[in-house]
Formats: sequence, C-alpha cells, structure tokens
Amino acid sequence: MNIDKNIQADIHIDHQNEKENEGNNFANIYRSLFEEALEGIIFWKGKGQIIKANKAACRIFECDEEVLVTKRIQDFIYSNKEKFYQIYNNMLQNGSIRDELVFLMPNGQKKALEFTSKLHTVEGFHMTIFRNVSDTRKMERELRKSELKFRRVFEGAFEGMIIWNNDFNIVDINHAAEKMLFVSKDDLIGHSFKNLLLKFQLTNEEIIGYYNHLKNSGQTKGTVIITGKSGEKKHIEFAAKYNVFSELNLVTFKDITEKLEIEAQLRKSDTLHVIGELAAGIAHEIRNPMTALKGFIQLLEDSVKDDHSMYFNIITSELQRIDSIINEFLILAKPKAVKFIEKDITKIMWETVEFLHAQAALHNIQFQTAYEKDLPPIYCEPNQMKKVFINLLKNAIEVMPNGGFIDISIKSTKDDYIQISIKDEGTGIPKDKVEKLGQPFYTTKERGTGLGLMVTFKIIEEHKGRIEVESELGVGTIFNIFLPLK
Repeated sequence: MNIDKNIQADIHIDHQNEKENEGNNFANIYRSLFEEALEGIIFWKGKGQIIKANKAACRIFECDEEVLVTKRIQDFIYSNKEKFYQIYNNMLQNGSIRDELVFLMPNGQKKALEFTSKLHTVEGFHMTIFRNVSDTRKMERELRKSELKFRRVFEGAFEGMIIWNNDFNIVDINHAAEKMLFVSKDDLIGHSFKNLLLKFQLTNEEIIGYYNHLKNSGQTKGTVIITGKSGEKKHIEFAAKYNVFSELNLVTFKDITEKLEIEAQLRKSDTLHVIGELAAGIAHEIRNPMTALKGFIQLLEDSVKDDHSMYFNIITSELQRIDSIINEFLILAKPKAVKFIEKDITKIMWETVEFLHAQAALHNIQFQTAYEKDLPPIYCEPNQMKKVFINLLKNAIEVMPNGGFIDISIKSTKDDYIQISIKDEGTGIPKDKVEKLGQPFYTTKERGTGLGLMVTFKIIEEHKGRIEVESELGVGTIFNIFLPLK
C-alpha cells in the first residue's frame, strides 16, 4: 500500500510538471507571436494609456517601446478628434471595433492606419492591432486619379469609343460614339456588341471574320455605312484592339464622311482641270472647220432642192448641236468673270419657260407653274441661270417621250434660300445613279455627253447654292435648286 501511494505521488508530481511545461511553452509561443507579428500590436488600459507594444508597432509609430509606453493612443491622432471619440464610444458599446484614422508620427510623418480594437483581451487589458495602409491608400488615390484622367480623355475624345469584354458585352461608350452612331448609352451598356454591329448591316460572316482577325493579330479595322433616323448616311471608319486592359477590348470610330466627300471633290476638280485643258484644245480645233462648214452650208441653202431639204435640215441641226457642245466645252475651259446683279428669279424662269414652250408643245408636254408672290430678288448672273433652267427643262422634256406635265415651283425657305423645283413624269433614275449626276461625262441619256448637267452643277456651285435630286423609278425625278438670298 505504501508503494502504491508513492507511485501515485510521483505520477501527480509528473503531471504538475507537465502542466507547468505546457504553460511555459504556450507563453513562449504567445510571446513569439506577439513580438514577431507583422502587424503592430499595442496593449493599453484606461482611456488609451499604452502599456505594451511589439516591434511592428514601434516601427509603425517610428519610436522605441520606452517612448510608446509613456504615451496615449490619442496622442498620435491626426484626424478629426470628434471622429476618434465617436469610434471610442462605439467600441465601449460593442466591445470591439474596426476602423481607419490618420496618425501623426513623432517625426512629423502622417500615416493612414487601419486598426482593430477589442476590450479586455488579456488580464483586463485592451488590445489594438494596427496595419499601415498608407501605401495602399496612396495607390488607391493614384488609381482614382488615373481613372479620372482616363474618364476625361474617354468622354472628351473626338473619336467615338466603345469598351467591350470578352463575352462581347458592351461595358462603356463615350458621348462621341453615341452622337456618331445614333445610339444611346443606356440602351447599349450590358448588351451584346454583336447586336450593334448587325444594325450596321454587317453580316454574321463579316463579324466573325473581323473578330477572328482581331483575336489572331490583336487588332483589326474596317468601314461601315450607317443611316440615321432622318435618312442621313455616314461613312464610319473603325479600329479595334484586343485585350487592351483587364480582358477588355476597345474599338474606336471616326466619321470619314466629310473626308471622302473632300477626296471626291478633289478627284472631280482634277478631272475638271484635265477636261478644261482638253476642252480648250478640242474647241479650238473643231471651231475652225465648223466655221467653214457653216459658211458653205449657208451658200448651198438656196440651191438645195425640195427632195434634199430633209438632208439639209439634218445637217443644219447636227451642226447646231456640235456648236452647242463646243460652247459648253468653252465654259469649262475658260471660266468668264461673272458679274452678279440683283434679279427676279421668277422672271428668269418665266422667260425660259416661254422660250421652251414651243418645243414642249411638239412633245405634247405642258408646263405647270407655281410661283410664290413677292419673292425678294437674288444676286445672280441672269444668263447663266437661264442656261441652268434650259438644261434642266430640256432634260425633262427628253425623258417624257409620251408627253405629260412638268411642274415648276419657286418658293422661299425658312433658312433664307430660294427653292426652285422642276419635276418631270419620266421613268426616273436609280438611286445608285442619282449620286453620280453632275460628274464629268456621266449621263443617263443614250446620246448625251453629260456636259449639260456638269455645267449646271458648276454654275449653281458658283452661285453658292446646291442641287438636290429626288427620283423614283416609274414615277419621275425632281431637281431642287437652292439659291441663297444673301
């Protein structure tokens, strides 16, 4: 029995030693964690009196532990003190809190510290864990600043921009793109970019082709033609870049309608320049033999017998036609100094209609006129304007072999223009050909040269006006001439 008691006593002693060793080990582990922690840990009491701080806390607060334990936490507060006391009161109510404040270090440095505080953590003392987030906040400010710069560039860019992700959904669109593409941001963001491309009349095959090229080469470009609600057409050039940032893709749009128009005008100008040089030479070479032919024809007129009068009339008619073509050539070759005077455009049109009345009657065509009363006079060159009206009315007569009506109207517009409209009942002109009217040597007539309309367009341009053509197959064509009042 004594032996058993001795054994039990030894076991008890060993158990006590084991508990003491475990306690010591736990204390050592706790001390090691406290001292070596990457985040600053401070134990405090009362209203913020620091009693213990680890190495990380000393580094954060830029001072030794001996100095820290003489301070209170609020001694380092740089932020609004009211906010600090609000945080302190919330902690007293809830027992813990997590927040962020700006602290002023002894060396004058300011730091944004994120902290977690808990009351009565160890032996009645309170614990606060600090983490320096100054660099993080600085980075966040830089990112916000960069984002603001990007947003200003994005929204202020003259080119349209659309950002879309790899799922083909639109993430953002700037104001220029909304205006250029006749779309609304609210209707597009979050929706498929493919649907927008289909509205631009791109086929599925074209979209897939552009997308594959974009993925393979990192970029692609092309052009599309879009039509607004009012029928306005725009030529849009686009360029896309794949995975510009964060798996987002960027496509930019540029309106090249005006650029294409300028290029077309330059080509037309070059063509007219060449035509002018050719016209001068051709007119000179033709006019000399033409003068001789006309002279001999006049000498032969009295000796022509009745049975040959038809041939004589045809020759005379064709010579007059050649002479007319030569005159049109000379207008292109040697533009004359034009003197503009105030003139009643209605009177010029009335004189032209009277002049062509007999020719219209031969083709069973009647003129129907509607002239607005008391129209103000315009500055123009009367003979040139009469030539414009003769060209357009003769064209209208020629496209109506079965007769009919030609409607002529003159009225003022709200934007200080005079609108002259000449409407025929001919077969009409296809849309693709309407755009080519007025180009050098382009004509829809079998025996036409295209010079008449080219000269007509040129005269109206010199008068700072414009010509708009409306046509429908099987219905007829309307030539609308707009001349400025001022």
